[in-house]
Amino acid sequence: MKYLMTVLALSVACLSTSAFAADAASAPMSKQQSKMGECNKEAGDKKGDERKAFMKTCLSNNPAAAECDKSAAEKKLAGAAKNSYVKKCIADASPAASAPKK
Repeated sequence: MKYLMTVLALSVACLSTSAFAADAASAPMSKQQSKMGECNKEAGDKKGDERKAFMKTCLSNNPAAAECDKSAAEKKLAGAAKNSYVKKCIADASPAASAPKK
């Protein structure tokens, strides 16, 4: 009897989980989810740190970051040099950087 109750409880848990997954699958994707899908396609076969950096800039909704990352790749920068270049490039491209200082 104890065994039967355990099996029954696990069956109910599995059925409710699969029903929840079906509801989630039929729900429309949020803006962030669709952006993630687009960035994932654009990342292509990038791996490791290169992919992580690309996804971060792609998802940041900052076009300057994407351009700076692309420029760093064209200059074949890597590691700390790339990070420093991209950081300075983004800072130079931001509106706050071009505003006059008081």
